[in-house]
Amino acid sequence: MSDSHLHGLLAEFASVEQLITAVSRARTQGHYAAMEAYSPFPIEGLDEALGPRRDRIPLFMLLGAIVGGVGTFALEWYSAVFNYPINVGGRPTGSWVAFLPPAIEMTVLGAALFGVIAMLIHNGLPRLHHPLFGVAAFERASNDRFFLLIRADDPNFDERTARDFLSTLGSLTISEVPA
Repeated sequence: MSDSHLHGLLAEFASVEQLITAVSRARTQGHYAAMEAYSPFPIEGLDEALGPRRDRIPLFMLLGAIVGGVGTFALEWYSAVFNYPINVGGRPTGSWVAFLPPAIEMTVLGAALFGVIAMLIHNGLPRLHHPLFGVAAFERASNDRFFLLIRADDPNFDERTARDFLSTLGSLTISEVPA
């Protein structure tokens, strides 16, 4: 159940070990899938503890590659065979070998452009203000504190249950993150 006024609950921890333990417990007990962790430096093993994130960026890149490659090949074929056929030295007008280099280049370009656009959409960019910036305690995320956010868009999210769960993890503070 998602609360529309709430982006999630943010728990503050004093050490790396507490954060990794909290993430592991939340993941192994199957409570929450929509979690984010914040720390002032990279933590080895935190990605594995958070679990895999499924996104559709590779699918969009494949779509971009197909659109770029097939579209370019079709454009070249149409323009050389139907729109403006030119007989150059008795060669066939639809010489597919000549069409491959530009089609391959556009395949790579299409995949890269669709990948960048999909990444921006997936990350919610451009975003001028993140809801976490409204929590005063989050300012210490770049200095000496470690944070675990359980997002309200998680299907298993219930504010009271999540708050009770976070309080059992030994967090210093638990803050509501307004939407």
